[in-house]
Order: sequence, then C-alpha cells, then structure tokens
Amino acid sequence: MTYFEELREITKSIPTSIVDFTIPRDRTSPPTQASSNFITNKEQGDWAEDLIFRAINETSKNYVAVRYGKSDDLIAGDAGFDEFYTDFQDELDTIGKRPDLLVFKKEDFDQNLGYDISKIAHSKITEYVKKAIAGLEIRSSAFLIDKYENEMQERTNYHLKEALKIRDVLINDFAKEFEHPKKKPHLEVLKSITEETINAITFRRPSWNSTERLQQLTLLFKDLKEHIKIVQKRDYLSITPKVEDIKVVYKWAETFNVPHYYFQVFFDKSYGISFSNILSLITDSDKEGEHYEISKDIKNQNKTTIKINTRNTNQVAYKVEEPEHKSVRREMGRGRLLFYVTFDKGTAYLDIDSLKDLLNIEDF
Repeated sequence: MTYFEELREITKSIPTSIVDFTIPRDRTSPPTQASSNFITNKEQGDWAEDLIFRAINETSKNYVAVRYGKSDDLIAGDAGFDEFYTDFQDELDTIGKRPDLLVFKKEDFDQNLGYDISKIAHSKITEYVKKAIAGLEIRSSAFLIDKYENEMQERTNYHLKEALKIRDVLINDFAKEFEHPKKKPHLEVLKSITEETINAITFRRPSWNSTERLQQLTLLFKDLKEHIKIVQKRDYLSITPKVEDIKVVYKWAETFNVPHYYFQVFFDKSYGISFSNILSLITDSDKEGEHYEISKDIKNQNKTTIKINTRNTNQVAYKVEEPEHKSVRREMGRGRLLFYVTFDKGTAYLDIDSLKDLLNIEDF
C-alpha cells in the first residue's frame, strides 16, 4: 500500500462534520488589506522556515532541505497581489498545497535546480518532487514552550489544591445544610470531585440567600466553580493545522505520494507530527481534549484549527537560540504606513533520534 493509499483509508473514518472530502474546497477571495500584525506573523513564519532549512542542511550528512512552498514578498494592497493570489488558488486546485520545504536524499538532490524551487512552475518539477522523502510544513508560535509548560503546571496545581480545599470545607462545615432533601444532590456532586474526576465535573452553582449561612455556602460554590474552570482550561501548547488546509494537503499527497509533516517552531524548541497521524487523531473522538481539540482560532482570522498537544508529538529540536529582530517601516498605497518586526539568524539544534523516528529514516 502506498503512502497516499494509507491516507485514503484513514480519511474514510474522519467525521464529515470535521472534513467532508466529497465536497470541493471553497476558494477564498484575496484579502484587501494587510495589517502590521499579519506581516509580523508572516516574517516570523519565514524565519521559522529558514531556521529548519538551515538546521537540516548544516547538520545532515545524507539529506538536503530545499525551499518549495509557494511564497512571495507581495502582501494585500501591493500591485500584483491579486494576480499572485489567484494563481495560488489555481495551484491549490491543481496539485494541492506545497509544503514549505522538501527533504531529499543527497543522491537525489539536483544541483542545477539548487536549494530553492519555490518559484519554478510545478509542471517542470513534478517528477523531481516525487523523489523527496518528506514535505515539511513549518508553523511558528511566539512562545517559550518550557516557560509556558512550567507556569501552566503551577497554575493548574494551585487551582486544583484550592478547589479540593473548598470542597472539603463545604462537605465538613455545611453538613447540616445538606441534610435538606433539595440540597442533598449538591453534596453528592461535592463528594464526586477528586483529582481524577475534576476535569469532567460540571454543575450549576446554587443561589441560596435566605440565611447568612446559605449565602456563605453559595459564595463558596462560586469560588469552587471558578477554580475548577481554570483547572479544566487547555494547559498545553500545540501544533496547529487549519481544518481548511486538510483537503489541499491531502491533494498534494495524492499528486506526489510523498509523506507530509507539520513542524511547530517555538522560540526555544520545535516539535513535529506526521500528516497521517493528524488524520488518525481526528478519527478518534476519545482522544479529543487530551491529545487535541478543534476550535476557532481568534488569532488566526477565526479559522477552525486542530490544536494538537505537543506532549504527544516528536521533539524536532531540543534547543532553539532566539533570532535577532528589528522594526521595519513599510509604505503602502495612499501614504499608509505599516510597522512590523523582522527576524534573522538564530539556531535550531536538532534532536536527531526523534527526527529519524518521525521521518521514519535510519540515518541522517
């Protein structure tokens, strides 16, 4: 069974409520205006791509990374952007979405084409692309993941302890109040709250105010619910494929039969997961919540995004040295000014064994 045939089998189990492969994708209209935040995010993404590109080519003895993803310095509002965007949409329908980088065995690398084939028409490099051993989609995230993980763990532990403390106060100090038949079910809820069950607990906060004791009890329930709410919040950083990209990545895999991967670059580490594992995850509703969640991402134009827990992915780089950065002034049409941040340099130290496991290769 080929790589794409394996993907096709997996897609048969994906709920159509997430991705319906029988429906053609929706072509999107070009944005009319870019923002400073959009350009900064684009610059950060370009830096992350360059970071992994350099790390592979400076570290590997047997493989070469080549720039491949469709990209341009044009942004909404620039002359020629609408034409570029239309061509991009046409290519998505023809071959799918190019990953940012391709990885070739050194013996298959074409020196004449060089390290950047991103601007070469797909019809001229189809057979060459099929020789790649991997396509890498590079995502970026403006976090230090170690610091995030430590602070989230401390936050969760604190609110967990506070919730259990309030639970005990309610059970031990208000036993008489819970003897009333209409209040007894709330006692049963309290007794069900443990470290193991707290993430699944939900209840309606009572609003008893007829006596001072009941008012105090009601306030404690309010505090309890607030602590539980924080404990139940997502406490992990994620690899973030957009649902709208699933079809065009799948189309690319169908066209070239080359394994596809998502890498998420943070400012201190990097993680990766295969596209096939992403598809497998969203077929398994039992893993939703712990391994992944699907939600609209306000920071990404409110697009529906699959957020995959990095704790269940492969560490690609065990250390990333932060880049240099500077502010840039860009003048748009009608004298509109945009100020944004650019990034340069930085180093990713690859976790070779984990990377080999992810890419399913024996050497590097």
